[in-house]
Amino acid sequence: MDKVQTPVAAVVIMACNRADYLERTIKSILKYQSAVASKYPLFVSQDGSDPQVRKKALSYDQLTHMQHLDSKPVQTERPGELIAYYKIARHYKWALDKLFHEYKFGRVIILEDDMEIAPDFFDYFEAAAALMEKDKTIMAVSSWNDNGQRQFVHDPEILYRSDFFPGLGWMLTKSTWNELSQKNHKGRQFIRPEVCRTYNFGEHGSSLGQFFRQYLEPIKLNDVQVDWKSKDLSYLMEDEYVKSFAEILKNAKPINGADAVLKASNVQGDVRVHYKDQPDFERIARQFGVFQEWKDGVPRTAYKGVVVFRYPPPRRVFLVGPKSFELLGIKSV
Repeated sequence: MDKVQTPVAAVVIMACNRADYLERTIKSILKYQSAVASKYPLFVSQDGSDPQVRKKALSYDQLTHMQHLDSKPVQTERPGELIAYYKIARHYKWALDKLFHEYKFGRVIILEDDMEIAPDFFDYFEAAAALMEKDKTIMAVSSWNDNGQRQFVHDPEILYRSDFFPGLGWMLTKSTWNELSQKNHKGRQFIRPEVCRTYNFGEHGSSLGQFFRQYLEPIKLNDVQVDWKSKDLSYLMEDEYVKSFAEILKNAKPINGADAVLKASNVQGDVRVHYKDQPDFERIARQFGVFQEWKDGVPRTAYKGVVVFRYPPPRRVFLVGPKSFELLGIKSV
């Protein structure tokens, strides 16, 4: 008896008005999805009525097209906010409700219409799905590292926990979506790779291309076929991870003061630089060239206030917050 293949996750491409971008994204996905199509049913969710986007999506029989038509005016919460972001949020809610509640999928992977995927994208998410089943503190798994530029990454097999939601190619479960709909985050965390499994090629979009040349263009898209099925990801389980991360951090050599970049380059092995507050973090991050931005009190990619990247690879640099040691249970070193 052949068992019916239970999907690992639906894959949805969020599209709006860029038919040429959408085509590039669909082609990139089909290149790797065709072999696992029954595990990863593909959808395009179109926001609005752009005829070219609709035509392009309907020209592929390997996917299902959904269309979100919403003419309600947008009320921004704060003056000067971009209406586009509210429209995008509405579209996301509509599409996820439809996939989870009408189509009854247990998990959904969300992609945007300006992304290419890595060869091991689907194996990565299948391994991540098993991890999410075991560890309910994981809110979502992302394929993206904000500091994933070529000059800051080294190991395609390493994954990290983070308190910062990385977005850009991510998977969540139906149960988490139902909780999120009630704005309930329960102090959960995210999993992200060191080397990105998605590449964002979209220079023209809602974030107005401001980051593109500096942060998105130099991103390294993983090109190695990692055998995720054979990987033991138990090191990412919350209890285990806190301990192992604290140990690595303790063993990193502290450097301080000005010229952190120069000092880091002259030390053998991992280093840590302690920052006092957000302006101090921004100053140090600027020196290295990593993301300076914080959201809701969390620096991009941070775990317990610690931001980690390679500089120069394979050496790890840890930017360590004023409360990080306490949060990780490290007695002052």
